Amino acid sequence: MRARELLAGLGLPGKDLYDLPDTEKRFPDGARYRVEIPSVEGPRVLEAVLDEAEKREVQLHRVSQGSGIMLLTDAEILEMCSMARESGLELSLFVGPRASWETGASAGSSAGGVLGAQHRGQDQLAYALEDVLRGVSLGLRGVLVADAGLLWVLRDLKAKGGLPEDLVVKVSVQLAAANAAAVKAMEDLGAGTYNTPTDLSLAQLAAIRAVTDLPLDVYVEVPDDFGGFVRHYEIPDLVRVASPVFVKFGLRNAPNIYPSGTHLEATAVALGRERVRRAEIGLSMLDRYYPEAETTEKGAVFPGIPAKEGS
Repeated sequence: MRARELLAGLGLPGKDLYDLPDTEKRFPDGARYRVEIPSVEGPRVLEAVLDEAEKREVQLHRVSQGSGIMLLTDAEILEMCSMARESGLELSLFVGPRASWETGASAGSSAGGVLGAQHRGQDQLAYALEDVLRGVSLGLRGVLVADAGLLWVLRDLKAKGGLPEDLVVKVSVQLAAANAAAVKAMEDLGAGTYNTPTDLSLAQLAAIRAVTDLPLDVYVEVPDDFGGFVRHYEIPDLVRVASPVFVKFGLRNAPNIYPSGTHLEATAVALGRERVRRAEIGLSMLDRYYPEAETTEKGAVFPGIPAKEGS
């Protein structure tokens, strides 16, 4: 195929890497993988996740949240930042109103669902940026983004000194760049870490890894509305071919609780504890089949750990 030759000439793989080659890429500390627990929807959920992780001796590196900065009070953000800072955890909170939560009816239609997490119009973009500015002022150093325009804005504001240089911009699975060229474009727009679509094969992930140094965030158990896959046995090969990688433990057969709040807190806490249990199971497979895989040790300092308010 001429197309494969042209892709190679651009520095891209001409096909998916079915031989699943080992990658030499690592996190800055030499680790191949870190562990992420998503859908940590407030201080009480984070408290439960940390408690469960201690009981099960599961080393966590990042927690993320989906309901958004805008639906947390200042006190709640400060408490989450404090707990994450004391535990040495990267904390990533979603930004702004998204299309499926505001007045755009097309975002909820069968043809318009792909718009669900993007920001429609400049007002929504401004609201999303305001969410980031508020979070940063309270010490947050990790934001979760699902809009290419906001990604570009944050990149340039960081370069101009309008946002902290160490702010980690995590791109949501909902932006859905699904090939090596698309993920490389996201890196150029300012992505600091990229959540790949949930159904990509190991060969497809290996091809993406060949062209980007970004950490890849990969669900190994996927919420039902993103496919519901359970890929625990693939974790050893995932870490081998895709590092640096965040092994991300969602939860199959769980209700969608976005946007969350105190009315759903008991459910969110129970789901958080079960995600940590799933992490224990998945990591035991990694230890069984790829025990030499290195992770970031507890107590390490890395980007995304919250600063103190006003820093």
